[in-house]
Amino acid sequence: MEKERWIVAIRGAGDLASGAALRLWRCGFRVILSELPEPLCVRRAVSFAGAVFERRMKVEEAECRLVSDPAEARRVWAENDIPLVVDPHGAGLFSLNPEILIDARMIKSRRDDTHCSDAPLVIGLGPGFLAGGNVHAVIETNRGHNLGRVIWQGEAEPDTGTPGTIQGEDTRRVVKAPCAGIFHPLVSIGDHVAAGDRIAMVGRMPVHAQLTGIVRGVLYPGLNVAKDLKIMDIDPRGKQAYCFSVSDKANAVGGGALEAILIWNARGSAGTRC
Repeated sequence: MEKERWIVAIRGAGDLASGAALRLWRCGFRVILSELPEPLCVRRAVSFAGAVFERRMKVEEAECRLVSDPAEARRVWAENDIPLVVDPHGAGLFSLNPEILIDARMIKSRRDDTHCSDAPLVIGLGPGFLAGGNVHAVIETNRGHNLGRVIWQGEAEPDTGTPGTIQGEDTRRVVKAPCAGIFHPLVSIGDHVAAGDRIAMVGRMPVHAQLTGIVRGVLYPGLNVAKDLKIMDIDPRGKQAYCFSVSDKANAVGGGALEAILIWNARGSAGTRC
């Protein structure tokens, strides 16, 4: 089978999943994504998950289109777009018999619904997967020396619970819901905000920026959120272009997924075992 004809099914369509999808799409793979009915995706400008709400979502030069059934994927591929299906359990993806399955849901805890038998090559992004156990390969997602590294035996680094540091800021740049309620943003992605500005409401409770910067991510308006859920992301670097292009982290993780696929192919597509 020709490499450019391989089907890559990706569970999840957040920013890391979308970075991997974009890199693989550029390399000629037929990519399909699955998502939840109401994805809690903050980095919406660079996440194909937006197609769930808008039916179409463009990330850089690639367009993703919502389909009602995985069978529609072939029509979308013929137009060089990326299909996305609402499929919480990922079962519909298996009807396409993908050569590669990537679990990119970033749940960060051990998964009991992803197995090596799901596809000839199964890749897990980040914590919750065991290479040689429930997946064939794991891609490191933690920022640092090993970001994007392919792991063929073992696990990714555990979730630290602390956001990655950007220009000296970590926890303050991530905005969390102060209570449970309906989320209403008062600013948009790309807007400049100052520390102390009111930037959203959750129910009747106001949310204020903790630092000055550019709004890099905003949860979709009108969603019902739980207390302490991540709802916004402020980038202290203040560069608006960063809001609308795939991040260095997503690019590195996508590169790791591509490397894993090429190594698997070089081994004869059957030399990777759990």
